[in-house]
Amino acid sequence: MQRPAITVIGHAGSGFFTPLNPFNPLPPSSLAGLQRALARGADGVEIDVRLSRDSVPFIYHDPTLNSMSTGEGCVSQYTAAELETLAYRGGLVYDLFHDEHLMRLQTVLEALPHGPNAPIIHLDLHEDDNCAAATSPSRSPVLVRALARLLRTSSLPPERLLILSMNKKTVVALRQQLPAVPLGLEITKDFEKGLQTAIQQKVQAVVVSKDVITPERSGRARAAGFQVIVFGGRSPKAVARLVSCRPDAIEVDNVPELLAQLGRRLPQE
Repeated sequence: MQRPAITVIGHAGSGFFTPLNPFNPLPPSSLAGLQRALARGADGVEIDVRLSRDSVPFIYHDPTLNSMSTGEGCVSQYTAAELETLAYRGGLVYDLFHDEHLMRLQTVLEALPHGPNAPIIHLDLHEDDNCAAATSPSRSPVLVRALARLLRTSSLPPERLLILSMNKKTVVALRQQLPAVPLGLEITKDFEKGLQTAIQQKVQAVVVSKDVITPERSGRARAAGFQVIVFGGRSPKAVARLVSCRPDAIEVDNVPELLAQLGRRLPQE
């Protein structure tokens, strides 16, 4: 039986801090984590994007800086210059293996390969803000405009990009600002509602959690005209289940395991 042609995307680069299966000491969405995923043979990487206080797109995964950096509070409370002084912290064992700092999205994109070797890049917009007052207006429109300014001056080809959001209004704004860039709607809970929203918003892809995807749902989304992307999967069993759903791409937490299961040769690091 022929293996499915699945695009391998490093989820937050090389995944998240993990002690085993495999050991990963690199922070999620850090430059070293992204570069390591590509060095291991990934076709591309998924990058988590947040907005600084002075409206600069930064890469950082978690809702608060306390969880894995030397900062406190939220990305939204710091200027870009202040964020660049913060180091990642995963704990004593992890921190022996890296010296990563928070970075602007622009800095990271410039550091990744360009030209014919440019990787596929999924930009996952994190629009939640745990430090904002409940009555504060959403900063999503500001994030969209800042991202559009950055990508318009980038040499990255639009067809190698995918911008992900869970917010319908953000999808509409992105289509207006960046009409040539493919868009994806993230589905983490209610698949039926998410699929209908994706149809209404006419996005190019649905990005489905490992806990939500099934072979039947993957087939339905593809029949509706969407590129099907799933995210997660670290253990051999979990990765095998995602492969069995026959998506178009997997944002995986264990790049070598997925490559091995797809019968792709691992490059030498």
